[in-house]
Amino acid sequence: MEKKQQARHPSRYELSQTQWERIEELLPGKAGDPGRTARDNRLFVNAVLWVLRSGARWSDLPPRYGAYKSVHKRFTRWAAKGVWEQVFQALIRDRNNEYLMIDSSIVRAHAQAATGKGGSLDSALGRSRGGLSTKIHLAADGQGRPLRFMLTGGQRNDITQARALLAGFSPRYVLADKGYDSRELVEAIRAQGAEPVIPPRSCQQPRLYDRTRYRRRNCIERCFARLKQFRRIATRFDRKPAHFLAFLASIPLWLP
Repeated sequence: MEKKQQARHPSRYELSQTQWERIEELLPGKAGDPGRTARDNRLFVNAVLWVLRSGARWSDLPPRYGAYKSVHKRFTRWAAKGVWEQVFQALIRDRNNEYLMIDSSIVRAHAQAATGKGGSLDSALGRSRGGLSTKIHLAADGQGRPLRFMLTGGQRNDITQARALLAGFSPRYVLADKGYDSRELVEAIRAQGAEPVIPPRSCQQPRLYDRTRYRRRNCIERCFARLKQFRRIATRFDRKPAHFLAFLASIPLWLP
């Protein structure tokens, strides 16, 4: 009876059976794939999610997941090969992008993110009012589900990443707060065949926008709130931006 209850209500640190079945065939190491066959992909993914949710060091990984050094090495290898991003892209491929929302949020960076080995000139770290920080730039669909992540230092202006967030999408409406209000961006959105739903800044010339549709923007704000429930995202511990992005792409929240 206890085992049945555990199967029905899996740990919040692990994928449910439904979530696992959705990504199982997207992961490397299947029979027929190049290299060794990975028989423990689910255990490995759950180990990564445990670190992601708890915010703990890799060395604190519970023994049931295996040797932490092996898990960490495999995580970094998958990050370098873009595996996490490939799975994320496969999962969002068929989403309805009638509405596209863009926004950003600052996360505090732990001191270890800026020290020791693994750093680079392009570390996506900067100084803001809260100290050392990283800014997550996000594009989301009409339900507030992520479509694209980008990282910069915390001091970078939101609008600097707007064009890159929008590239390749064909929405009917683009929603953003007044921090994205600029003539160039509004014209670029219209050139894509979309309607900008962006309130004008007080210092700019008044411009009409759809206030009713703008209310939908709270979906992306709620997305950031859920995102930061994962402690490894709420505070950045990773020195390499690729590892931080890999954690973002591996969050089970993204799995319907």
